[in-house]
Amino acid sequence: MRVIGLMSGTSYDAIDAAAADIRIDGDTLVLTPLGMVSEPYSGALRAAVAAAVPPASTTVGQICQLDTEIGQAFAAVAARANAELCGGSAELISSHGQTMFHWVEGSQVRGTLQLGQPAWIAEETGCTVVSDLRSRDVATGGQGAPLVSAFDVLWLNGRTSGSVALNLGGIANVTAPGGAPTSTADGAAEPIAFDTGPANALIDAAVSEFTAGEQWFDLGGALGAAGTPNVDLLAHLLSEPYYAQPAPKSTGKELFHRDYLLAALRGYESLSLADIVATLTALTARTVADSVKGLAATEVVVSGGGTKNPTLMAMLRVELGDIALVSSDELGVTSDIKEALAFAVLGFLTAHGLPGSIASCTGARHASVLGSLTPGSRGLPRITSVPSAPKTMRIEAL
Repeated sequence: MRVIGLMSGTSYDAIDAAAADIRIDGDTLVLTPLGMVSEPYSGALRAAVAAAVPPASTTVGQICQLDTEIGQAFAAVAARANAELCGGSAELISSHGQTMFHWVEGSQVRGTLQLGQPAWIAEETGCTVVSDLRSRDVATGGQGAPLVSAFDVLWLNGRTSGSVALNLGGIANVTAPGGAPTSTADGAAEPIAFDTGPANALIDAAVSEFTAGEQWFDLGGALGAAGTPNVDLLAHLLSEPYYAQPAPKSTGKELFHRDYLLAALRGYESLSLADIVATLTALTARTVADSVKGLAATEVVVSGGGTKNPTLMAMLRVELGDIALVSSDELGVTSDIKEALAFAVLGFLTAHGLPGSIASCTGARHASVLGSLTPGSRGLPRITSVPSAPKTMRIEAL
């Protein structure tokens, strides 16, 4: 099946579309990436999203408008991906949408909201669309995140017992297919996954705030490299209770946002922007490394936008010590494409009636078939037979 995965993360800077041919061979999911296209949000739409996410207030009317405009933007990128990567032959589109709110009370996720009306995508492309992939897991008591864990477990199963996947987006998340050092009652280790905390979220917030919006992120890690982490501020930031919570757990910009940052910086007004960014970069490196060490990792396979920040990567290498840091590119999955590919795989599983969540990773009562279907003009994909759930994944080049 030829599938397009659509993704926009918590940085809400661009929409990524990854195309792939996906099939199941015995107990192995075979994935052949076909490439990726990416389109930045327009300035107006990005500003509208930023103005509506917490802690800002919004209206039902604004939410309706955003749902339509994000859906139209996703539809345009999907149509481009279908034309340029698939020659118009895509059979299914799996859309993550744009996360606007992740409702967490204590350790329990009560709901999650991703906007980007799938009807626009189905109308523009003619393809059936899988969307709203997180809600079913939440309904079964799960965190609804990190859903990329299903991809990670298939991908890294059998590699090494200590292999851990790390994604550095706005929020950082990890997946350990071999589980935590402690085992279940019957002695079998189960996969584990969780959000470790901010990756780029607070760095982006600081850069945007203190450059009056002229910059959105620390380009090339230049600011972080020019500054020196402040030991006292770092200790203050590390006192955030989220880091001490047990897995499974998830978070987002509902917690790690501009106002959170400004409150944390009270008393540190004399610090330069470079020192603030250096400290926030050190925070990401430390919290990720602490989480990884708690999983008894021997290697970390890293992907996501944070890999383009050499200052963050250098700090992370220091914090990890003897734990190897491996780019996902070395294993056949380009860092930029991984999350969109993961959602293509989840859409494929849904179309075949197969679970796309792993209960031990999200904290759900059971694994679930994820998402909702919006039929395209070409009708639902034709599934001749329903395979059994795959146990591993093989990446094949074109």
